[in-house]
Amino acid sequence: MTTSHVIMAGVLLLILGLLYLLVASRGRTGTYKLAAGVAAAASLLLVWGNLAVGFIGSEDNPMNLLYGAVLAVGFIGAILAKLQPLGMARAMFAAAATQFAVPFVALLIKQPELTMGVLWVIVLNTIFAGLWVLSGWLFRRAGTAGVGLGRQVG
Repeated sequence: MTTSHVIMAGVLLLILGLLYLLVASRGRTGTYKLAAGVAAAASLLLVWGNLAVGFIGSEDNPMNLLYGAVLAVGFIGAILAKLQPLGMARAMFAAAATQFAVPFVALLIKQPELTMGVLWVIVLNTIFAGLWVLSGWLFRRAGTAGVGLGRQVG
């Protein structure tokens, strides 16, 4: 690991840590904070994995840039949701769909041979999409906690 990789990892951890604190500070429940933590961890692993080894081919493969769309969907969705739990849930579900779509978009663009490597990329993306779905489910749960019990959701 070179010095530039260590610096990049430090900057990445700092940025994601600050984003987590910003999002988690908006939630009053542990479920909301856990959802924010899962989303932050998924973001960290996605960026770190792509910078280190790349998900599609090597880290130098330009198809890996498609993963920026996943982060953009989640980030823009969070802004549009104003960090409210149910809106955040929708943003995380949209990020999951984007994550799942990335290898198929790459397949359409590059049209490689179907190999075990391609199938492993699809499996890896399905696992990552699952992290986004988990975050969305937790945000949804945080947003609906108390609904139907006479309490207001704030």
